[in-house]
Amino acid sequence: MSNGFDGNTSLQPLPVSSGPSVVLRAEGLTKVYPAVAGAALGEVELFRGLDLTVHAGEMVAIVGDSGAGKSSLLHLLAALDKPTAGEVWCGESRLSTFTPKQAAEFRNREVGYVWQFHYLLPEFTALENIAMPLLARGMGRAAALEKAAFWLNEVGLSARGQHRSGELSGGEQQRISLARALVTEPEILLADEPTGDLDTRTGVAVFELIQGLHQAHGLTSILVTHNLDFAARCGRMLRLRQGRLEEQKNL
Repeated sequence: MSNGFDGNTSLQPLPVSSGPSVVLRAEGLTKVYPAVAGAALGEVELFRGLDLTVHAGEMVAIVGDSGAGKSSLLHLLAALDKPTAGEVWCGESRLSTFTPKQAAEFRNREVGYVWQFHYLLPEFTALENIAMPLLARGMGRAAALEKAAFWLNEVGLSARGQHRSGELSGGEQQRISLARALVTEPEILLADEPTGDLDTRTGVAVFELIQGLHQAHGLTSILVTHNLDFAARCGRMLRLRQGRLEEQKNL
């Protein structure tokens, strides 16, 4: 795993990390969307003065009602968007100061991001899709495909490397997107409703895979989910409500 910017498992609770190392920190985070001319609604404030600290090795779930701002918060943590006020820190880096190029490099090297929808490129094979972040970094094709093959095996799909996305099931597509997120060996995994488009059985399998990879590869993971059972099996569960993060007791 990188050190800074420049499988089956059972569904068991993960311990909260007691280590002192802070990986991500949000301070006084505010996100307000301005009013749009001609729209019925005025400006929309998702949160104001929000604080969050995530330590190395933690697996944190963020839950909350639809529209509470969970995905928007994850976008800020990944430098996909900038806050209206406040700051997100990754180590000593202030994400709001990044240029678009620096933000893209940060995501390529420090953050693995899994979306609810897989966003695989249909004209490429599963193996090639996984290798894309490495190719974008400038790694040679042979080395990138070799590393992609390792992660294809990590998600249990070594036999599906030459299949295109249309030939894969929904669960397989999401496994490929998870391998693509981790092929760069990031320190941080951010997952936005990674099981939201899957049936119950497949969703459990994908969550178990995420949990297993989190443990096996020493990740720091933040998951946005509506599934309270999954959230309760993370080390920490936070509820985003009325612009504030509230610690929830695991069930």
